[in-house]
Amino acid sequence: MLLGVNIDHIATLREARQINEPNPLEAIFILKNAGASQITMHLREDRRHMHDNDLKAILQNAFLPVNLECSSSKEMVALACKSRPYRVTLVPEKREEVTTEGGLDLKLPHLKECITKLFDEGIEVSLFVDPTKQAVEQSLELGVSSIELHTGEWANLNLMAYTNLKHTHHSLAHLELPPKELQSKINHSLQTLQKVAKYGKDQGLNIYAGHGLNYQNVKPIAQIPQISELNIGHSIIARAVFVGLERAILQMRELIEK
Repeated sequence: MLLGVNIDHIATLREARQINEPNPLEAIFILKNAGASQITMHLREDRRHMHDNDLKAILQNAFLPVNLECSSSKEMVALACKSRPYRVTLVPEKREEVTTEGGLDLKLPHLKECITKLFDEGIEVSLFVDPTKQAVEQSLELGVSSIELHTGEWANLNLMAYTNLKHTHHSLAHLELPPKELQSKINHSLQTLQKVAKYGKDQGLNIYAGHGLNYQNVKPIAQIPQISELNIGHSIIARAVFVGLERAILQMRELIEK
């Protein structure tokens, strides 16, 4: 199982004070030494955390492949084509969202053109999609070889069932459900991810997964045999505050590689 570590939240901490530290560039050497498989970073249109100079510096200095997450807007695709990371993962984006809320709309009229432009620059393209059979079929029609399954529902259900989230001001009102109902939804979410991963792999796609995965909920996802890569950010960076980034990555690797 490969592990891509998303370093966006290092930049989030920097931007909270609007100064020059912590610098995400420092993290890339720790990722390499801790055995991460790739560097993942989301360059948002509003530049709320990562900035263009972060992307440039990381691409110039990274020993690991860089997976650039970005929207399919004309501006962002042009920047990606110019920068030429190893992979671009096209994701949906809304200015008002705290974090990505769902999979990419695969019916966007310009999507095929965006993918072609990236392919022409020799860039691998992956699509961040909801775990549905339809998303697999639409991705195949668009000509990509890889998809990343959105695991946000799985993550949120587990947070509400097994952590104190429901007792905080961040509780998810639509998931304030009886324990048995939550457990039923958790089982269904896992079964859905398993079925879609198998269907996608059977159709010849590389299957990745990510969003909201943490040290408590990652193992069942890592055990889905068709999934070859996980991209995880917030939980690793959050744990790094207390144990250090290298140890946080090693602990995650231990969970997903068993």
